[in-house]
Formats: sequence, C-alpha cells, structure tokens
Amino acid sequence: MSVETRINERIRSPEVRLVGSKGEQIGIVSINEALRLAQEADLDLVEVAPTARPPVAKLMDYGKFKYESAVKARESRKNQTQTIVKEIKLRPKIDPHDYGTKKGHVERFLKAGDKVKVTIMFRGREQSRPELGFRLLQKLADDVNELGFVESAPKQDGRNMIMVIGPHRKKAEAKAEAKADRNAQAAAEAAAQQQQVPSPRSEAAPAPTDV
Repeated sequence: MSVETRINERIRSPEVRLVGSKGEQIGIVSINEALRLAQEADLDLVEVAPTARPPVAKLMDYGKFKYESAVKARESRKNQTQTIVKEIKLRPKIDPHDYGTKKGHVERFLKAGDKVKVTIMFRGREQSRPELGFRLLQKLADDVNELGFVESAPKQDGRNMIMVIGPHRKKAEAKAEAKADRNAQAAAEAAAQQQQVPSPRSEAAPAPTDV
C-alpha cells in the first residue's frame, strides 16, 4: 500500500465492497455501515482497492499492518543482492601463465555469484585478426562452463571484443554456500582442537602400587 491509502473517515466513496478481518466477503455496504462494523470490531476500515467500483475496503488493524509491512520490506531489501559485473581484460596473444591467472579470477568471480565481462583488447595489426579474440573467448567459456554460461556472445566493440559470462548460481546462493563452508570449517577446527586437548585422566599421576 502507498502512503496515500485512505482509512476510516478519509474514504470518500458512499459505499464499499467490504472484506472482513479474516478475508471473508461481507458484500457491498454503505460507508456508514462499514465504519460501524469497524468500530464494533475495534479495527480500522482500510481502502485496499480504490480504483474498483465500488472501492474494496477491509477491516484490519492498520497500525499493525503498517508495522508488519515495513518489517517485510526491510527484510526484502536485506535479502536482495545486487548483481555486480566484474571485468577481466585479455590480449589476443596472452601468455599461458597469464591466461591461467586471469581464468582463476573469472572462476572466483563466478563462484561468488558475479557476472564477468571479458574484454579482448586488440592493438595495431591484431585488429585484422578478430578470430584470435573469438577463439580465446570460446576457450575461456569452455574452461569455466561448470561455473558459468555465456550470457552475451562475443561481439566487436571498436578495438575490443566483449563477452559476458553469467554465473550458474545466484549471488544469494553463493553467499549461503560460502557461509555454510565457513561454518563447517570452523566446526572441524574446533573438533580437531578438542581432540588435541589431553583428558584429565591421562594427565593424572599413576596410582601407587603395593610393594
């Protein structure tokens, strides 16, 4: 509902289609009758569908409804994850070691649930060999296909060639799995430390023996 929601005496229509507090359909009643029923139930009369003819109004605790709506909106914003696009730049004739490093970055970004914009930068005569960039992008897509997919196919953009790889998993799922992994690791470390602590019985001095 918007902040302009009309309640109680602010409702201008002479009659409303009334819905009870439990969602039951009461029917079309005059505004005065609806206000009387709201007062008897110690509830508010809230216009929930102002464009309907007649408008739909519901009996509810409006203060409680606003509070619960605000809480839900806050939780929804908290759970929303912003999609981040990372960028990796490559040269058509990249060194194998550098390629491995760049590929590792792409894998890390995809595991975190981020998209990756891969840019091939052509210089000088390389611009006449776009197939070099295309093959390199295809190789990268194949190498990381378990973590991501080609969301935007390779295309020429001036002196560059661009491809976008999207993650198979959403960022929220990636965060949840990472958190679970951290918790499991912490539990394993705690268990290992507990096993290393000698028990009091093993540290106790041996009982004297009879001679």
